[in-house]
Amino acid sequence: MYRSEFTASAQDGDTAPCISLGRGARGLRGTVLRVGAADGEPCDEAVMELERRLLEMGFVEGASVEIIHEGFIRQDPIAVKLDDMRVALRRRDAEAILVRVATVVGRN
Repeated sequence: MYRSEFTASAQDGDTAPCISLGRGARGLRGTVLRVGAADGEPCDEAVMELERRLLEMGFVEGASVEIIHEGFIRQDPIAVKLDDMRVALRRRDAEAILVRVATVVGRN
């Protein structure tokens, strides 16, 4: 289920790094590229249900995201600014969201 931390994006000649939202740190900003299982990964009922829930929350392609808070224990859950709203997610659920990174402020 886990993807490599960084992958190169070859879309439109863009070389901005991409990362799973679940692997990001506080301050990460970017744009949602994909929600759900990566190409070639098995897609069972649980994965499809998670994808549906994330899409209903607003994690759609092109939405801007920023990690604004991390929990105290293992930095889980995370609070994400999604366009004009705030959403809390478990990191394992956020693994299903691929983000093109705009800037990374870093951990404090």
